Amino acid sequence: MADNTTNQSSNLLTIESLINSYQSRLETLSAELKTHKQMLNDLLDNDDEYSKAFEETAKQLKLKTQAKQKVLKGPAAAPTVDKINDLSSQLREIKVALSDYLGQYVNLSGQNQIEGPDGVTRQIIYNAKLVKKND
Repeated sequence: MADNTTNQSSNLLTIESLINSYQSRLETLSAELKTHKQMLNDLLDNDDEYSKAFEETAKQLKLKTQAKQKVLKGPAAAPTVDKINDLSSQLREIKVALSDYLGQYVNLSGQNQIEGPDGVTRQIIYNAKLVKKND
């Protein structure tokens, strides 16, 4: 039993080391990517042809946005916009509940897959990420 505990501790330390290493590499690459994107944006901003095209596009986008807002504020669009907002809200709530139920299912059954009423077996997956803890 002691060997198993030692093995688990060793595995945990190895995994923690890998997590920290990958997190550090992720931060380094993200910073490098940000720097290179800024360099490219600076090149684009200093090009006259691009700047003119960008300004024209911005004007057209503003006109498009204004036209869209005018249509969306009209009486014909109001019921559809309300229905979209309601359905989107329901979808978010159902996704949260389904995630909770799937977690409970995995804990109770010990399985990471479930067969639906349509006969299709689906795998339960998790999407984990690291976020800074607020103290």
